[in-house]
Amino acid sequence: MYAFIFANGDLNSGPAVETALNEATERLIIAADGGMRHVVGLQLRADMVIGDMDSVAPADLGQAKKQGTRVFRLPAEKDETDLELAVMVAAQQNCDPIRIFAAVGGRFDQTIGNVYLLALPLLRSRDVKLVSGKESIWLAYPGEQTIHGQPGDTLSLLPVTAAVEHIETDRLKYPLRDETLLFGPARGMSNVLLENEARVTFQSGLLLMIHTVGRA
Repeated sequence: MYAFIFANGDLNSGPAVETALNEATERLIIAADGGMRHVVGLQLRADMVIGDMDSVAPADLGQAKKQGTRVFRLPAEKDETDLELAVMVAAQQNCDPIRIFAAVGGRFDQTIGNVYLLALPLLRSRDVKLVSGKESIWLAYPGEQTIHGQPGDTLSLLPVTAAVEHIETDRLKYPLRDETLLFGPARGMSNVLLENEARVTFQSGLLLMIHTVGRA
């Protein structure tokens, strides 16, 4: 089953968000605390609200309870963020794919922290993406990645380990042929899809992949 998780950041409506919201009709919808406002705004019904309830509007929480939403109220002082707990619950419910909305933008530390969540061991074999505006962001492990889009879309490949080795690309404007991308230099930025489908393979390291609809 799909999971839609709404954080408490800006939803940043755009084509990637619209596409993701229409990917499935059967989905587990989880609001991370104040992310409930996005569920209400999109006229959806949350299955769960998870968090310390310090940012959810009382009216939104009241509506959720009337709709039968399960509310998990947690202590304010804890090691995990509300979003992290929501993501963990989705994984424990065997959801795959998982789409996370309203997790990019605003506070830089929270954005980076939300990106780090993609490395949670529970998510290792799942299709998990942060979706914001025109962008879909995911963490790629060694092997092959297939990117579906349109010619002219932007694809950035950013190492999050010291090196990502033996990279091969197919149907991208700036090809990589058994090459290495290093953490730091921006060589993997702003590649361009040449067809509706492109491929990236590599043998070691971790890549953060950012697919932007159209030119970034």
